[in-house]
Amino acid sequence: MRRVVVTGMGMLTPVGLDLESTWSSLLSGHSGVGQITLFDAHSFPTRIAAEVKDFRLEEYIDEPARWLEHSRNSKFALSAASMAMKDAGLGASTPDLDRTRFGVYLGSGEGQQDFPRFVKLMNQTSHDGHVDTAEFTRQGMRELHPIREAEQEPGTPSAHLANLFGARGLNANCLTACAASSQAIGEAFELIRHGNADIILSGGTHSMIHPFGVTGFIRLTALSTRNDEPERASRPFDRDRDGFIIGEGAGMLVLEELEHAKARGARIHGEIVGYGSTADAFRITDSHDEGRGAIACLREALADARLRPEDIDYVNAHGTSTAVNDSIETLAIKRTFGDAAYTVPISSTKSMMGHLIAAAGSVEAIVCLLAIRDGVLPPTINLDNPDPECDLDYIPNQARHKEIDVALSNSFGFGGQNITLILRRYPD
Repeated sequence: MRRVVVTGMGMLTPVGLDLESTWSSLLSGHSGVGQITLFDAHSFPTRIAAEVKDFRLEEYIDEPARWLEHSRNSKFALSAASMAMKDAGLGASTPDLDRTRFGVYLGSGEGQQDFPRFVKLMNQTSHDGHVDTAEFTRQGMRELHPIREAEQEPGTPSAHLANLFGARGLNANCLTACAASSQAIGEAFELIRHGNADIILSGGTHSMIHPFGVTGFIRLTALSTRNDEPERASRPFDRDRDGFIIGEGAGMLVLEELEHAKARGARIHGEIVGYGSTADAFRITDSHDEGRGAIACLREALADARLRPEDIDYVNAHGTSTAVNDSIETLAIKRTFGDAAYTVPISSTKSMMGHLIAAAGSVEAIVCLLAIRDGVLPPTINLDNPDPECDLDYIPNQARHKEIDVALSNSFGFGGQNITLILRRYPD
């Protein structure tokens, strides 16, 4: 099978507006969590989140006015993808590029949800339990913006990127919750190595920091309520964790077949060598209590990469800061790695960025490549009192210098979807 390398990277996160500023913030242990400003959350049990601050679309693309009515997640996607494509030396006018062999595969979430407005319109136009469809249509045409309505669909960012960069090959989006962008990268990896494409722009984008999105996680009792200490609220593997912090952002990678990349003289950031994908087939919001899906996923990725557990130099954990996730992920690593579980360094960058939901995995895959590049491992901040069930090396509070060649990234989504990616230094 063909080899697949990464030739471009771009990301936009709560701790940085580009690749290097995000990386610098992570290594310094900087938290991007603060009070919610994107809507009035004063009556919510959780009033904190990790927002992307000071974002201006005009700093990333031409004709920003064209995207004025588009949703926040689409704008994030355009920005991160523009950075990744520029990094890869590619663009809409790049000559001698077979556009039919250039695709887009994202794991993106839905845009700003207009459901509450929709329900309000239905209530306003209902009488005796029946909706006056003519009046509903008249009010809807007046109050609902067509672009903003279309932006609620999770597949729109991938269409925007195909249009912007002239990618006429395969175009797809998956939304498997917190595993989405990792799954997109894994599927894009498979498509390239099996000959279905030469280049795929892959990654994810998401913003759920709006009343509808935050309410859902509050109802699940999944969010931290440490409102008075926002920067200390996300605390993966810590005994005092009380839930995750919702974040937003985008991460994009240009995946390319090795010989194709070499032929055009592209800079290669690293190689994708392993992909695991399994389902817990258990509960929607809980991991299996014996970690069976996560264990199978880890083993599948290692087998795909033809590596042993002791070959892994660093693990970027899913590490959400919820009681169940952190303990089950720890168990899965122990069951898969055996004795090597106690020597491999592990960290959760969600302790600083929060949980970017569909975009989380793509950003964390980029973090793995940067750790390989620079020989520095980002910390897990706020790990002050380790949970006795979480007794591995989670790189607490301070970045660690360590030369590494192989990194593994976990993404475990609501619904029981498990994804593991393995990335390696290039050349061999």
